[in-house]
Amino acid sequence: MGVPPARADSSVGAGDRWQVEVDRSLCIGSASCVHHAPDGFRLDTGRQSHPVVPETDANEKVLAAAEACPVEAIMIRLLGSGEPVFPPEE
Repeated sequence: MGVPPARADSSVGAGDRWQVEVDRSLCIGSASCVHHAPDGFRLDTGRQSHPVVPETDANEKVLAAAEACPVEAIMIRLLGSGEPVFPPEE
């Protein structure tokens, strides 16, 4: 099953800032996020993911990590407006 693009323009906007969150009730500790964005995510001792820095510049690796999460536990929103980047609104 394919993952839809994060936004209609499917590009990471230069200058955008993101709020990155992990729903720890969904996280299964697959470490897919760490594989895709090793500077963006860490697993704690309970094998739960968390963003290294919750507010970050937009970047392809963090977006790839969110798209690769098998349970869609990673949410990305534009900082300030709260507009969803991933998962996309349906």
